[in-house]
Amino acid sequence: MFRRGSAHINDPELGLAARAAWLSYVGGWTQEAIAARLHVSRVKVARLIAQAHRAGIVRVFVETHAADCLALEEALIERYGLRFASVGHSLASDGELPLLSLGDAGSRYLHSVLEQGQVKVIGVGHGRSLAAVVDSLPRVPRPNVKFVSLLGGLVRNAIANPFDIIHRLSERTDGDGYFLPAPFVVDSAADRAMLMRQRCLQPVLSLAAEAELCLVGIGEVSERAFMSLTGMVTPDEFRELHAAGAVGEILGQFLDRHGRPVDIAINQRSVGLQLDQFRGREVVAIAGGGGKVAAIDAALHSGMITGLITDETTAARIVGGPGETNLAAVRRAASGALAAAAQPSKGEL
Repeated sequence: MFRRGSAHINDPELGLAARAAWLSYVGGWTQEAIAARLHVSRVKVARLIAQAHRAGIVRVFVETHAADCLALEEALIERYGLRFASVGHSLASDGELPLLSLGDAGSRYLHSVLEQGQVKVIGVGHGRSLAAVVDSLPRVPRPNVKFVSLLGGLVRNAIANPFDIIHRLSERTDGDGYFLPAPFVVDSAADRAMLMRQRCLQPVLSLAAEAELCLVGIGEVSERAFMSLTGMVTPDEFRELHAAGAVGEILGQFLDRHGRPVDIAINQRSVGLQLDQFRGREVVAIAGGGGKVAAIDAALHSGMITGLITDETTAARIVGGPGETNLAAVRRAASGALAAAAQPSKGEL
């Protein structure tokens, strides 16, 4: 069991050490299983557990905040059939996007992927959460990695511009960056079809179709949405989306609450790959905030998302209802999933 003092809270490495120790001693997981869960090597798992001992994290009880995050991760995995989930500590006030939490958790995940060196092509979506991930990402030279936009990169507002995200990723890693030299949304389905046939787009679209890992944001359908603030979708179009039952958006495709694309013209006007082209690949969504609960739930029901990075407040609302008071119930429900996941190899340490 563990205790984490105030000096440890903002140290990502000690936070990782606490998770490794929790999974080992409380969850009964093997080092191999922990390595797969945390996206690190088995050697690093051993070092993390030793570090937890030296830092005084291991005690006779579990610090409930860390336990809540782990329980929420297991509840998300169990409910939506995800390969993994990462739930970070909530830092934002109610109504704010938890960009610090998402940026920290997302950058740690991406950094671990880059450190392992197995993924060569990474597809990238758009949005403020992905921009926050890049802001938090330390420099990690990986000149053999390619980053490619999964959708058109020409938008009116520079905030979280898809091309800007790709450009900054290339700067941080020395990798190659590729973007689609086309608008994010065009005026008609016919315009999209014409653009998709252009020779200048074909190499980038082909590379996007080869991406082994895709990092995507999830948008809400409201006046606070990223696409509304940047002027990519007009107020009239948002009213049409509401009328059609849209609650969320991934890569320019608007979904209903069951995760199905709504039958509306705007879904035929975004330039990039279609959602069906992502099935069977590793697609990790990075999203959070109270206004996005319905959107995230819809995206997870679509069946295309394999991993989710979010914050604890959002996660609690997704798996337990509209308030944070459900954490205790979520923790109880997830404890069975933790035990079941560790049971086959519980004797190995």
